[in-house]
Amino acid sequence: MLYRIARSGFFQLDAEKAHDLAIQNFKRFTGTPLDLLYRQHLPHRPVECMGLTFKNPVGLAAGLDKNGECIDAFGAMGFGFVEVGTVTPKPQPGNDKPRLFRLVEAEGIINRMGFNNQGVDQLIENVKKANYDGVLGINIGKNKDTPIEKGSDDYLICMEKVYPYAGYIAVNISSPNTPGLRSLQYGEALDELLTLLKAKQAELAKQHDKYVPLALKIAPDLSDDELEQICQSLLRNNIDGVIATNTTLDRSIVTGMKHATEAGGLSGRPVQLRSTEVIRKLYQELGEQIPIIGVGGIDSYVSAKEKLLAGAKLVQVYTGFIYHGPGLVRDIVKNL
Repeated sequence: MLYRIARSGFFQLDAEKAHDLAIQNFKRFTGTPLDLLYRQHLPHRPVECMGLTFKNPVGLAAGLDKNGECIDAFGAMGFGFVEVGTVTPKPQPGNDKPRLFRLVEAEGIINRMGFNNQGVDQLIENVKKANYDGVLGINIGKNKDTPIEKGSDDYLICMEKVYPYAGYIAVNISSPNTPGLRSLQYGEALDELLTLLKAKQAELAKQHDKYVPLALKIAPDLSDDELEQICQSLLRNNIDGVIATNTTLDRSIVTGMKHATEAGGLSGRPVQLRSTEVIRKLYQELGEQIPIIGVGGIDSYVSAKEKLLAGAKLVQVYTGFIYHGPGLVRDIVKNL
């Protein structure tokens, strides 16, 4: 009830202004009695994945806390893991506003944020201040002005900087809002990137005496053949996990709705079925060799369970959290 009241107020605001206000409030409330507004004590539902122990299988997807400003607040909500980012080597403002739109009837969101963030160094400073005792994922990307052929340099820079502070590192090559980025999902470009990342991982593991898993985040807008090729590349390069999926460019489910023609990636309920199909296809190819983190349209215990039954070991929420609040995390974890 409390979240429904808060949501009605936030939904009167521009979507990005509402997001920024929520982040500021979470920062302000953390460590004060006001965090009781969202703090939840959830049952322990541990999951072993990528060599890590997650308190429960429900995580926060990247994009909501791009700069790692509210890690403790999301931990207080009961998330089994929190993924911050996407972060880039240099700070960047992202795309022009407006760039975030609600499709309320579909419980969807379209965004063309463009990796707006304060840069990897600021993210690390925020992570250092956090007291979260769960698994922290850090999602890395490339700067918009870095040529795609030099993109691997940006990933390696971020990886080296975040490595000591990350539970796992997510490699985002699937956002539709950075020109050319999705081309890194294919063929030789993907193999080359993964080879470089694994070599850097081995070097950093030795340097820090700590193995930090690597997970690749992929798009839902891939054919079966493309998914098979990605799976072969993941296996060849011994990648530790795959996150499926990012936002979609497909508008078939939301045609005619307000904001449906806006450019950007669509998330939430409209991508739910496609995301689960991709997870099922990945599991057919990968089996138990590489774990899958399922994300895309999870808005209930049932939709989370569908992704777990399709082959995911863990799930993440973002848009469903915007529409349903912390109670969504509680409902999924308690019913597992």
